[in-house]
Amino acid sequence: MKVLHVITGLGIGGAEQQLRLLLRHLPVRGEVVTLTNPGAVARGIVSDGTPVTPLDMAGNRDLGALPRLAGLVRRGGYDLVHTHLYRACLYGRIAARLAGVRAVVATEHSLGDHQIEGRRLSAGTRALYLAGERLGTTTVAVSPSVARRLERWGVAPSRIRVIPNGIETGRFAFTEDARRMTRKVLGLPDDAFVVGGVGRLTPGKRFDRLVRAVASVPRARLLLVGEGTERAALLRAAEECGAAGRVLLHGACGDPPAAEDAGPDLPSLLAAMDVFVSTSPDETFGLAVVEALAAGLPVLYVACPAIDDLPPESAPGARRIGGSVSELAAALRDAETARPGRLPQPDAARHYDIAHSARQLMSLYEQTVHGTPLRTK
Repeated sequence: MKVLHVITGLGIGGAEQQLRLLLRHLPVRGEVVTLTNPGAVARGIVSDGTPVTPLDMAGNRDLGALPRLAGLVRRGGYDLVHTHLYRACLYGRIAARLAGVRAVVATEHSLGDHQIEGRRLSAGTRALYLAGERLGTTTVAVSPSVARRLERWGVAPSRIRVIPNGIETGRFAFTEDARRMTRKVLGLPDDAFVVGGVGRLTPGKRFDRLVRAVASVPRARLLLVGEGTERAALLRAAEECGAAGRVLLHGACGDPPAAEDAGPDLPSLLAAMDVFVSTSPDETFGLAVVEALAAGLPVLYVACPAIDDLPPESAPGARRIGGSVSELAAALRDAETARPGRLPQPDAARHYDIAHSARQLMSLYEQTVHGTPLRTK
C-alpha cells in the first residue's frame, strides 16, 4: 500500500512529531507533503528514510497550491491520502478528490472546546471544516473527547474513528545517569526541586501562570521545553516576579531527535525534572502528560483528555488541579513536600504505546482501501 501524508507544516509540534512516530511504525510505503515550513521535523522524517516534499504554500488563501497538490497526488499513484491539521485537511481532501483518490483519512489533532490550532471557533470555521470533512472517508479523533466535539460540530458518528496518539514508551524509561548528566549540562543543582513543562510557548498554554507560581515557591526552579511567540514575555514575567535566575527556557526538542539535533533529548530533559505541570485548559489529547508519566514523573494537569478518558487507577501519579496561579503554587508546594521520587511506568503510558496506535491505523487503512474504489478512471 502506498500512502501520502499531507500536513500543514513540519516545525516542532505535537501533531508533526506524532506523524514522524507513526511513519516509523506503519508497514506501508509512505511519503509526506508539507504545505509550509519544512522545518526540524521534516529533516527528522527524511533522516528516517521517508521523502518529504514542500509545497511552499504562501498562506491560507493560496489557491494556486491546490492544483500543485492535486498534481502530486495524481502522479504519485497513491492508494490512500492521509491529512493532518486544519489547512492540510481542507486542501488535501479537495486535492485527493481532484486527483481521483477516494480513500482519504484525516486525523483531527487540534480541536479543542474553544479553538482549533489557535483559531477561535466560529460559525465560518465550522462550516468550512464540515464542507471539507464530507470529501473524505473517515475522520480520526485522537481521543474520545475529540470524537464528542466532532459529533457536536455535526460530523456523523459513523464517520469518526478514535485512534489515540502514541509514544515510544520504552524511550522514556528513567535512569539516574540521564538525570545527573542532564542537570549538569543545564546547570541545575543535583538537589534542586525542578518543575517541568513541555509545549509551544503560546498564550493558550498559560505558562505565564506557571512562571508566577514557581516564583512563589522559593526553592523551586522551572524548566520549560519549547519555542514560541511568548518566549520573551515569559522571560519578562520571570524577571518581574524576581525569579529570572530560576526559570530556564530550553527551547524546542525533537522527539525522536533528528540526527542533527544537539543537546539533551526529551526523555533526558524529563529525567531532570521532579514534577511535571500542564497548565493548558483546552487540550485535545495531552501527549506531553503521557510522556511525563512514562518517565515516572508525578504530574499535575489542568486538562488532559488522554488521562481523563481512562480509569483513575491507570495513572495514579497524575492529579487534576485548578489553573489559577494560587492553585498552581499550592499544588507545587505540596509536591515539593511530598517529593515522591520516580514512579513506576503506569498502565496509562503503556496503553498509549505508539505500536498500538499504528496497528489500529493500519487496520483503518486496509478497511478504507479495500472497501473503497481507489481511483476513478
